[in-house]
Amino acid sequence: MENLETVQEVQGSETITQEAFEKLQEGKSKILDQLRQVIIGQDEVIELVLIALFAGGHCLITGVPGLAKTLLVKSFGEILDLTYKRIQFTPDLMPADITGIDVLEEDTSTGKRSIKFVKGPIFANIILADEINRTPPKTQAALLEAMQEYQVTAGGELFELERPFFVMATQNPIELEGTYPLPEAQLDRFMFNIIIDYLSEDDELNVALQTTSQDQEQLKTVLTGKDVLGFQHIIKKIFVPNNVAQYAVKLVRNSRPTESERPEFVSKWVSWGAGLRAVQYLLLGGKVRAVFHGRYNVAIEDIKTLAKPVLRHRIITNFYAESENIDSDKVIEMLLEEVSEPISGLD
Repeated sequence: MENLETVQEVQGSETITQEAFEKLQEGKSKILDQLRQVIIGQDEVIELVLIALFAGGHCLITGVPGLAKTLLVKSFGEILDLTYKRIQFTPDLMPADITGIDVLEEDTSTGKRSIKFVKGPIFANIILADEINRTPPKTQAALLEAMQEYQVTAGGELFELERPFFVMATQNPIELEGTYPLPEAQLDRFMFNIIIDYLSEDDELNVALQTTSQDQEQLKTVLTGKDVLGFQHIIKKIFVPNNVAQYAVKLVRNSRPTESERPEFVSKWVSWGAGLRAVQYLLLGGKVRAVFHGRYNVAIEDIKTLAKPVLRHRIITNFYAESENIDSDKVIEMLLEEVSEPISGLD
């Protein structure tokens, strides 16, 4: 762990001001106040999506139909005064249907023809990639460059995407026939894999009564894209203590079956563990969560809370795990019990 001893120096000398800290918390509160008018009982999911947005990441949401996934993303677009596009992924969807296409145009006055690039739906601030596993890998890959590089290459030209750029993709875990599982390289681009489950009985009753007895609330725009970019800049100034960074690295490294100090259950059940991007997202997400909970520095509690959404799609279990009904969430739970916490310290 010698390379982590200088984590304080690597983080830079900038510190977050009280004003910036309060502004970020106020921004979170404004968004939550609006979202709770239309989304009931999904506070944990909303917080994770907000963390990803403020950290500059992307979300993969897994859940059955009818759990307000589309409404959640659309509401974000309205509240944040950002452009929103929905892409319905189907088996016949082509990459050009996402990125855009070159068209031949003719000037009626001169008869001169020219090729013009017509931008696709990827050119928006918030993208809902609905049922992303229903389209072939070559079309899924059209999102890769956009998610990682914030640009699109078409016809040999580079087109920059306007920031903030936030992709939220959905998957239906029930119907597997005719689907194309996302490759590991694509999964790794998502900061979180969030599982949306059914509501509690009381929340389900409230939703049923609200949606069948009155019109949907009109949401107010409370923040701009510029505000979100400012928050993303502020988040990077949040301090990460050495012991927290060490814990995040140790947790991720122990998920790999090739690691010498891995637990025995990892060797038995895991075919592929999480990579460096998992550590980066644990720390970035921890910074946002720390601010949300009124702290100026990341705690091990933040890393533990975010371990499942960050790691569940990066830990690939093998046949032996499947035969024993062990999934990646169970492996993560065992890792959290197995990996010891380094000695506390802020230096």
